[in-house]
Amino acid sequence: MAENTKFKGLVRIVDTNVPGEKNLVQALIKIKGVGSIYANAVIRTAKLNPLGKIGDLSDEQIKHLEGIIKNPLNHNIPSFILNRKKDPETGSDKHLLTTDITFIKDFDIKTMKRIKSYRGMRHAYGQPCRGQKTRSHFRTGSSVGVKRKANPGKAGK
Repeated sequence: MAENTKFKGLVRIVDTNVPGEKNLVQALIKIKGVGSIYANAVIRTAKLNPLGKIGDLSDEQIKHLEGIIKNPLNHNIPSFILNRKKDPETGSDKHLLTTDITFIKDFDIKTMKRIKSYRGMRHAYGQPCRGQKTRSHFRTGSSVGVKRKANPGKAGK
């Protein structure tokens, strides 16, 4: 039991290496897919001190934290905190972590392009798809500067 309470300089949690000197909230935020709100919800569910160091936790506590992070709905974390609500394929609420986020995001964009939705076409053309104006921004490649009319007062002199 003495080796479980020993300080760990590097903690592996959800396939991510986290420095042991970070407090719990900062350490969990280092995991891709875990934000500050989700990290606080996990820590409150596990009944741990958010200001405590992650390197001070025992192996059982780290496994418990990892279980809560991977299966939040089994531990009564509300669904509005999750990052994938109403998955189009299954209709269930999920929380995606690490490489699953990039894989599913790319798959969603490919699906939008395939069905030729407005957002999919904007992605295909490299244009913004969230309503931004494009007159003065998003100029990539060969861009044209601002054209001004010739000053008629100087042309006649």
